[in-house]
Amino acid sequence: MEYKIAIIGLGYVGLPLAVEFAKKYKVVGFDINQDRVNELNQGHDSTLEVSDNDLSKVLVTNGKIGLKLTFDVNEIKDSNIYIVTVPTPVDRNNRPILTPLVKASETVGKILKQNDIVIYESTVYPGVTEDECVPVLEKHSGLKFNKDFYCGYSPERINPGDKTHTVANIKKVTSGSTPEIGKVVDDLYKSIITAGTHLAPTLKVAEASKVIENAQRDVNIAFVNELAIIFNKLGIDTHDVLEAAATKWNFLYFKPGLVGGHCIGVDPFYLAQKAQEVGYHSEIILAGRRLNDSMGEYVATEILKLMVMSDIPVKKAKVLMLGITFKENCPDIRNTKAIDVYKSLGQYGMDVDVYDPWADNDEVKNEYGIEMISSIESEYDVIVHVVAHRKYLELDFNKIKSKTGVVYDVKGSLSKEIADKRL
Repeated sequence: MEYKIAIIGLGYVGLPLAVEFAKKYKVVGFDINQDRVNELNQGHDSTLEVSDNDLSKVLVTNGKIGLKLTFDVNEIKDSNIYIVTVPTPVDRNNRPILTPLVKASETVGKILKQNDIVIYESTVYPGVTEDECVPVLEKHSGLKFNKDFYCGYSPERINPGDKTHTVANIKKVTSGSTPEIGKVVDDLYKSIITAGTHLAPTLKVAEASKVIENAQRDVNIAFVNELAIIFNKLGIDTHDVLEAAATKWNFLYFKPGLVGGHCIGVDPFYLAQKAQEVGYHSEIILAGRRLNDSMGEYVATEILKLMVMSDIPVKKAKVLMLGITFKENCPDIRNTKAIDVYKSLGQYGMDVDVYDPWADNDEVKNEYGIEMISSIESEYDVIVHVVAHRKYLELDFNKIKSKTGVVYDVKGSLSKEIADKRL
């Protein structure tokens, strides 16, 4: 079989995958965002997941092996493998939003042909591919599932900002709607994933494997966040405790902090939603989510206590918040919990400046209404180290804080000589 691959969605997941496949196959990357496609065609990825050099190496215009980028659906009509990598967010009530997935399925369904394979990578709860996506594909194509066309599910394993654990270096779970298609899907991914693949027996198993990855991490971080709250009350440094405990070979080392983003902060709700549909109310998963979602306000309260103990007037206090992205060394601001800290401090009447050289100022302004500062020009009463960007390690904290100023380290990555208090 000669693979002609179409990647639907060119974000943090789709673009790196498209670039990897384009090293061996004819690939067309499709996205409805024309600005995004134009940017990529000019050889630059604003998410910084793919370097300009790596992108330029695979971009082609002659129809041979390599990557073509488009917002025209007609350009993907002759594909026989469609890989859907659109986002799967939640609404303000933390209910799964499947609209992007349904819309992508409609797009593919209208051009689906005999024997085509549609592979989903978007994070979902078990059953979404067969129960939600397949009916859409059937409706718009007029074809019959597992007779005229087939499906696969291979959950994305992208870690934004991580240049070590890239697409090819992370073992990939694969699956197919029939055993034979499972083998086809597995062989396809195996051809580009140097770390190898794991062929799951069913689509639902593969879907479940993905959604529990981040749910497990979320629960573990929630446990450590709870420990941080307890140890703060006991006057014990949580990071010192973790370092001591980590000397045991089977201790799982997680650090306390803010848990946002479009994976860990979202995926557990997908599993909890499905559990509710089958009559089970999640206890541990949702408890972990509630605790992690409360940490922004907790951090602000701890900062307030530190100010009072240091005789720093709260109202109109000048505060510098270092970081607005959801994680370090990454420009992604989606579902960042740093905004919770910002809002909580503002409610206490503090004047908060945000400095984040990784984040796009226009994007931050449009999403959160915050005009970031482009450089640090004055002294601050409080410096809150929210996101552990490498660039912040170059700062001279003694120069940017006032004589009575304090530093609160959310990430626990600053030295004790710099940080007056750590989460």
